[in-house]
Amino acid sequence: MTECILSNLRLVLAEEVIHGHIVLDGDRIRAIGSGPVRSPAAQDCAGDWLLPGFVEVHTDNLEKHLLPRPGVSFPAAAAVQAHDAQLLAAGITTACDALAVGDVEPGSVRIRTVQAAYAALREAREAGVLRCAHYLHLRAELPCPELLQMLQSLMDDPTLRLVSLTDHTPGQRQFRDMQRYLTYYGQDAANFPGGVPALLAARRAQQTRYRHAHRDAVLRMAQARAVPVASHDDTEPADIEEALACGAGTSEFPTTLEAARAARDAGLCIVAGAPNLVLGGSHSGNVAALDLARAGCLDVLSSDYVPASLLPALTVLNEHVGWTWPQAVAAVSRAPARALGLHDRGVVAEGMRADLLRVRGATPSHISEVWIAGRRLLAH
Repeated sequence: MTECILSNLRLVLAEEVIHGHIVLDGDRIRAIGSGPVRSPAAQDCAGDWLLPGFVEVHTDNLEKHLLPRPGVSFPAAAAVQAHDAQLLAAGITTACDALAVGDVEPGSVRIRTVQAAYAALREAREAGVLRCAHYLHLRAELPCPELLQMLQSLMDDPTLRLVSLTDHTPGQRQFRDMQRYLTYYGQDAANFPGGVPALLAARRAQQTRYRHAHRDAVLRMAQARAVPVASHDDTEPADIEEALACGAGTSEFPTTLEAARAARDAGLCIVAGAPNLVLGGSHSGNVAALDLARAGCLDVLSSDYVPASLLPALTVLNEHVGWTWPQAVAAVSRAPARALGLHDRGVVAEGMRADLLRVRGATPSHISEVWIAGRRLLAH
């Protein structure tokens, strides 16, 4: 791989934005300097922005490609390729693919597709056909009766970086509103014997039977492999207390400002959804990410189900919260990289892995080039 010199850039560094140049050597950043560089080999970047590649802790995007329509399952290998291409186009150079292991609804498509999705990701990675760096995030649905059996074949994957403890039982956390639960799962309670009360009672009985035993088993598995743990959809301070007792370092998508403030006081890393921030609120009726940011209760932005949400989210943080560009960019690069234990990326600095984005616009708005480990993999 030859040396690459990029000049006439607005470089977003860890603490400041400078007008300057950068030299890539192999898969690393060799040098950074102020001002233009005088070399016939230098590429004039016309004053565009240079950002670190985005690091994603929790992307559900693969699920959309596996299940493009209700009742339609797409071949997993093709779905993985489409997913990887979409991440690259959105500037995500490192992604933790969040696979839902189990579900609260028996026979859920998530239960049926997780093994195929995992196998397709592994095969694509081993074949070297993925362009982004893909890691694994397992979302352990604690009330699911089959959870531990499903986890057994996944926990020893060498790319596993995060296990999150999830519980989508209706009446709490994400689904405090029963109608939202019914809509999300496409359920018609009228077809359930006994209607809504009976459905709610059945799901709560399942939670009572399995949740705590499964939580303890999952924690033992994660601890034995030194895999970090995250809590998911925290709603009350008691949820944060449980997260701390579990040794969690991250609170993913807190649903209330009260829970987020408790997470902040406890020193947890707080993850919020970029789609929530860009759209001005949660599609589930939970706390707005904008309110979390304004309250100082936001560390990491996740694209969740919309890869393209990360870039416009930076402008929202800058213009509506007052974050500097380095602060905003850190939420989608340095902070998530540190949360995943990836200390070789996430910041534009000498010696770091050359995962970089060239972005055009008066504010960063259009990704024109992407480098991953020093290789230019996207240009338009």
